[in-house]
Formats: sequence, C-alpha cells, structure tokens
Amino acid sequence: MNKDKLVLYGSIAIGTIIVIIGAINYLNKTNLFIFQPMDLIVVGISLYFGPYGIYYNLKTKRIKSIEARLPDFLRDVAEAGRFGMTLSESIIVASSGRYGPLTKEIKKMAAQIEWGVPVNEALESFKERIKTPLVERMITIIIKANESGGNVADVLNMVSHAALESQMVEKERAIEMQTYVFVMFIAYGVFLATILILAASFFPEMYKAGRALSGVSSLGGPVNVQYQLIPQVEFLFMVATLINGVGDGILAGVLSQGKYEAGFFLAFVLLLAGYIFLRAMGIA
Repeated sequence: MNKDKLVLYGSIAIGTIIVIIGAINYLNKTNLFIFQPMDLIVVGISLYFGPYGIYYNLKTKRIKSIEARLPDFLRDVAEAGRFGMTLSESIIVASSGRYGPLTKEIKKMAAQIEWGVPVNEALESFKERIKTPLVERMITIIIKANESGGNVADVLNMVSHAALESQMVEKERAIEMQTYVFVMFIAYGVFLATILILAASFFPEMYKAGRALSGVSSLGGPVNVQYQLIPQVEFLFMVATLINGVGDGILAGVLSQGKYEAGFFLAFVLLLAGYIFLRAMGIA
C-alpha cells in the first residue's frame, strides 16, 4: 500500500469509528464528556477529508515547486550541449547550478554519472526518485532521444519550452477558475447568513405565534401553527450546511485544479467552519 492510500484509508477508518461512537451516543441521547453526539459525528466526517486533503496539498505544493525548476535545468543542459558536450558532460556541468528542490537530486544524478553509471540509467533513477508527472514525461523523451542518437540539445530545448508552456496553461486555467471558486464561497456565506437570520428572527416569532394561536379558532376551524417542528427544521438546515460545505469544497478543487482530491482540504475547512458557526449561534 502506497503512502497516499495509507493516509486516505487510515483517516477514513478513524473517522468511521468516531462517527459510530457519535451515532450511538445520539441514539442513546448521551454526551461524551463535553462533546455532543453531533460534534463527534461532524468531527468523524471531517476526518474523511482533512488528513488526506492536507497531505495532498503538501504533496501538490512539492510537485509544483519541483516542476517549476525543471525547465531551467533542461535549458542549462541544452546550452551546455550546444558547446559540443555529450549529454553526460552537460548534466555534470549543469549540476553546479541552483534549482531549488531539484538541486539535491540533480547533484546525485551527476555523481552517479561521474562514478561510471550510464547516463540513461542515471536519468531513469532520477525519474523514479522524483516521480512527478512532468518529470516522468520529460525524462522519458530525453532518454528516447539519447538512445536514437539525434541532436539531444535541440530535443532538450523543445522539451524545456513544452514544460514552460504546460505550466503557463495550468496557471492561466487556475487564475480563470478563481472567480468561480470565489463566487462559490460567497454563496456558501450567504447560505449561512440566511440560516442565521431565520434562526434569529423568523423562528422565534413563529414559535411565539404558534404558542399564542394554539387552539384559537378562525373561520370555523382551529388555527394550528406547527411550531413544534422548528427544531427539526433547524436540524435539516444544519445537515444542508454540512452537505453544502463538502460539495462546494470538492467542486472548488475540481474547478481550480481539475481533480476532486484538490478540494478535500477546502471541504474539510468549510464543513468545520459551517458547523462551528451554527454551533456558536445555537442552531446546531
């Protein structure tokens, strides 16, 4: 089992245990220490998204920081190759540069080449250690070009430009989607504000009217305001808030990065923020 699945399945298992404990306390109408049953259920559900969302965001940040410096390295290797150096010599010369998170792995690859490891094997080892989509794609192209005996410097230059263009397209897409993500967050805030207004003004007045008009006849029949259902309505609002938080968070990840995993952390934040807000307002 790789690390991604371990984090995901582990957090789901722990979250499920907490949800079950909360559900049992909810059915028995008992609290666990200072926590209400619904507190435990929400915390358990949040664990489905929080740990893996944090892990995925950190992993994505690392990948982006690595891939951002890859075109610089490829360009430097290509420039060295234009002076008549072989691919092995070009990598060794370029390894003296600074490439952020890539620097350590590039120096390790250059050291392998100096020790007599064939350049293609060193590149394969480099690809396996980094293991990001862009690195795997670019290094595979370089290895094939080196095996075919073509002008590797030109290939490196084209690969470097392709990597830059790919990153630029991704950045432009993320910027364009930020507006939609922002609108979703505003809509979620408006939804919470609407619930607060209803709970603070409409429901109390409805409760008073229901108590006052209970049993009063009008047009030949009794007036019956179902004010007893207000707690159930508030519970449904709370459930809707949790569902909206999770849905909006995941959708924001899909819009911004094209992957639902990217929205797990936002779902975690919106879920807890919405519940804490309702809890503080006395609705949950």
